[in-house]
Amino acid sequence: MRIELIAPLGLPLFEQGDDLAALVVDALAREGETLADHDVVVVTAKAVSKAQGRVVALGSITPSARALRLAALTDKDPRLVELVLTESTEVIRARPGNLLVRHRNGWVSGMAGIDRSNLGNEELALLLPEDPDGSAAQLRERFAALSGREVGVVIGDSHGRPFRIGNVGVALGAAGIRSVRYLEGEPDLFGRPLTGASVVPLADLVASAATMLGGEADEGRPVVIVRGLDLSGDPGRADELIRPPGSDLFAIADRDYG
Repeated sequence: MRIELIAPLGLPLFEQGDDLAALVVDALAREGETLADHDVVVVTAKAVSKAQGRVVALGSITPSARALRLAALTDKDPRLVELVLTESTEVIRARPGNLLVRHRNGWVSGMAGIDRSNLGNEELALLLPEDPDGSAAQLRERFAALSGREVGVVIGDSHGRPFRIGNVGVALGAAGIRSVRYLEGEPDLFGRPLTGASVVPLADLVASAATMLGGEADEGRPVVIVRGLDLSGDPGRADELIRPPGSDLFAIADRDYG
């Protein structure tokens, strides 16, 4: 068995209005490569956000009193904290250097996933994509129209994890692939049925694999094709991977940050 990771080179720094799918297909063609049926195209959330124009000038932000209090507690730019509050529904943890929130789309992450790297201007910030699952579905349709191939699409980002250092790739959006596989009742090597805790987050694993080749710094590889996976099953959405707040022991606010 074999899985391939392919990162097309020569992609530009994406800008608002760019046709991401067309740019990817063209970049592959320049290298003598094409998409194949059942490929999964993993696109970074940053690339999608740039194409959607999700760039915000910090100079246009006026911090609220709450943002000023949280900024003092976390040693963050008050304008950035105000953006975080706008993009989130709840503050989970606030510590010096850290502000963990529940994003309005459901996932828990630091600073609501707002990014300031690789923008070329310290006074700019990039929000996460609008409707990541819907964005993935639109990209999938565009890839099909341009290439004639049925591919899956994952919009990936990097998140930290409780009890472990470092970030791993996760799927914020997914289309055309099975996002979760539940193994309860399936036999192990000795015929013992697996329990309900046996769940495989397929879309997250695809995003994490792509991160190994795509990188997170100055690599300039925002798109990775994952080829050779067996993702048979009903296609799903990435929001299926969000643990309900009531069952997430590590996402319960430990104090009032109002």
